[in-house]
Amino acid sequence: MAAQQKEMSFLGHLEELRWHLVRSAVVVIILAVGFFVYSEQVYDYFLLAHIQSDFITYQVFCDFFNFFGLDSDFCHVSFSDKKLQSIEVTSQLMNSLWSSIILGVIVAFPYLLWEIWRFVSPGLTEKEIKSSRGFIFIASLLFFIGVWFSFYVIAPISVHFLYNFQISDNIVNSFTLQSHISLVTNLLIGVSIIFELPVVIYFLTKIGLLTPQFLRKYRKHSLVVVLIVAAIITPPDIASQIIVTIPIMILYEIGILVSLRVIKNQEKNAQKSSRV
Repeated sequence: MAAQQKEMSFLGHLEELRWHLVRSAVVVIILAVGFFVYSEQVYDYFLLAHIQSDFITYQVFCDFFNFFGLDSDFCHVSFSDKKLQSIEVTSQLMNSLWSSIILGVIVAFPYLLWEIWRFVSPGLTEKEIKSSRGFIFIASLLFFIGVWFSFYVIAPISVHFLYNFQISDNIVNSFTLQSHISLVTNLLIGVSIIFELPVVIYFLTKIGLLTPQFLRKYRKHSLVVVLIVAAIITPPDIASQIIVTIPIMILYEIGILVSLRVIKNQEKNAQKSSRV
């Protein structure tokens, strides 16, 4: 009888998980449909914004270098002769569908976290729930900061570098729509996930896998790892890798402070429990 109750409990959890996934999928699909309906605006003002010579980041970088009396390629950005190719019959349709889904997931990120939280929270104690308040807000804030940083800093630098990189005058750059959209969306998702580093450190510290001492001891090693990750998610230019590495290392230092606070709170709770 006990085994049957346990089995039913397990099946009940599976059923609950299924409905969380269904609701998450519905929200993503609704958002994706919206993006697909307005595909032209989404592409012109967002996904293809970086091949516009008047994109705000290029102007800001140009003004920055001019302030110091330096000339910059960002003052002479031109994509007038760079047209993306659609070389397959279904290329534009499929690209629009997948891009809409990806953007739907990005915009729905806070809701997806909320569904995860609703599924996990019943198994947590009241203390754990109280200590984890603000998780959805903080994780979503870090995620969208990553989206903003990727869209306005990493993506334009990467696009400018790759579109102008040329080994020889005998080679003509003629990019496809798929390659451009893949670059932009991969940067958006990759950088945004990396910006969740403090949240990851928080939970790893909570379960005892990380400590502030460990994070401080392996700070130099983490820098190497971050450089490798930056090299993977960004184009092969040093500027982009450094620009990605700097905020990640800042987040790493914030993660050390977060880990330290978690340990202190655990020690306080342990002292209170021993007194009782």
